[in-house]
Amino acid sequence: RTATGLRHARMKTPPDKAPVFGKYMIIAAWVLALALLTMFFNDQLDRQRNPNRQLKTATDGTLPVVRLQRNRFGHYVATGAINDEPVEFMLDTGATDVSVPADVADRLGLVRGQRAVYQTANGPITVWRTSIDEIRLGPIRVGPVSASINPHDSTEAVLLGMSFLRALDFNQQGNTLTLSYPRPGGN
Repeated sequence: RTATGLRHARMKTPPDKAPVFGKYMIIAAWVLALALLTMFFNDQLDRQRNPNRQLKTATDGTLPVVRLQRNRFGHYVATGAINDEPVEFMLDTGATDVSVPADVADRLGLVRGQRAVYQTANGPITVWRTSIDEIRLGPIRVGPVSASINPHDSTEAVLLGMSFLRALDFNQQGNTLTLSYPRPGGN
């Protein structure tokens, strides 16, 4: 072969694929790293919003006690159950009843009863009355509990109002809210 023929033979050799493959591996590593960071920070934000996903429970003699930590927004949010179905609660001592968003009520199969008008901070709203067989917050179980189904609430959090809380003793100290059954015969 001549020098020109060798040059053409070298030029027709397919390019090495290793640099292209390496570039794709670097891109894949960055995408994976970003996905993992996103999952980590979403989990951290969820823990700040609901620090009570795993409830702190104890006993006071023979009675169960639940201790809730306030979230970074100043609310007490906790994971619990309505009729053995998991839900997220936000405790609201200013609410008369337990208020269940309509989408959550539909998922739980709650029956819509009589219509009622409630006064809220944003004005009057129309809701449906319902009854919940049992609300569970850790080892604390209360039921039946009167509640309302709120079609105006687009969140997933059930407001845990006084129709549930009046069955319990509760005490707030600092950023901790302690819930327990009332002691028989008072303190």
